[in-house]
Amino acid sequence: MKTPAMFMPVLRSMTSLAMSDCPYRLTSCVWEITLACCFLCKYCGSKAGKARPDELSTDECLDVCSQLKELGCRRVNLIGGEVFIRCDWKTIVERLTDDGIRVTIITNGFLFTDAIIRDLKDVNIESVAVSLDGIEPVHDKYRQQGSYARAIKAIETLISAGIITTVLTTLNAENIMTLEPFYQILMQYPIAAWQLQACSPMGNAAVMGIDYRFDPHTVIDFVVRHREESAFAIGIADNIGYFTADESLIRGDRRGQRVFPGCGAGLSVIGIDSVGNVKGCESMYDERFNEGNLRSTTLREIWESPDAFAYNRRFTPSMLTGKCSSCEMGAYCAGGCRSYNYFTHQKLYEYPNCAKNTGR
Repeated sequence: MKTPAMFMPVLRSMTSLAMSDCPYRLTSCVWEITLACCFLCKYCGSKAGKARPDELSTDECLDVCSQLKELGCRRVNLIGGEVFIRCDWKTIVERLTDDGIRVTIITNGFLFTDAIIRDLKDVNIESVAVSLDGIEPVHDKYRQQGSYARAIKAIETLISAGIITTVLTTLNAENIMTLEPFYQILMQYPIAAWQLQACSPMGNAAVMGIDYRFDPHTVIDFVVRHREESAFAIGIADNIGYFTADESLIRGDRRGQRVFPGCGAGLSVIGIDSVGNVKGCESMYDERFNEGNLRSTTLREIWESPDAFAYNRRFTPSMLTGKCSSCEMGAYCAGGCRSYNYFTHQKLYEYPNCAKNTGR
């Protein structure tokens, strides 16, 4: 297979790295500002519900905002728990957007009020993503009775207020079977985009024994089939794929030019949890991936440490295992999503459900 230029890999291996010569540029951050949530979702990866007793204070969060600006971070995605349960969320967002950082928020849509809408408009939010996992009976089964109706109402309210609205769907063996009717429902609303991501067996999903397995071709075929006719962009998250003939059509890029660049954890993105732990990706929800804590170390020190994020920064194709080790695209996808790999079979450099190497 001839490798197109767009598949060229990002810089990954830099084993002798001086802090002052750090070649990695932080572009985006996923920040869990609280673990408090009004739901106890059956597949919540972080087991959200109650706030941690020692979550970062407002002043500490504002300092984190300054550190993100200092490192040149361009986008922050705020998550929970449920972001709007934290009473100072507006203060945090305002600091970020005042510093020129684009901010998006993921919400379950359950707690929306007129005051929240006014605040979102005041702080110049880029967009709000509402978690909606399928048709009503399926969504409510995994989240909470009545939550589907509240999420739909939130979508309607956000759109009416002129706020860019997207939908985020977490797929498992059950709700993947309802993609078609769910798509028809979403087509009734002028949302900007719909992202499909795979449920990972972590947190509550592991405890509850959720069947997270599905054929990735089902999702890929669905997206390819509808991408041209859809009124909104449809994209597949970085934990589904990779490098089938349709790779450039499924990542939400209307031009058909985006491909999976390999796991970006610690290369261009980071995750921060509500007590200040820093990891390469907020989906790598295990203490072994904590690189430091912002109460004892600055973000710059963590980011520029020559020993940080070694699983990605010191990656070489020789580390690939299983089918990934013999795949001609292994050097480019680097074995897929680190988080999904770890929680499904603890092998960081082997994606167990690769569409290229399974099925068709």
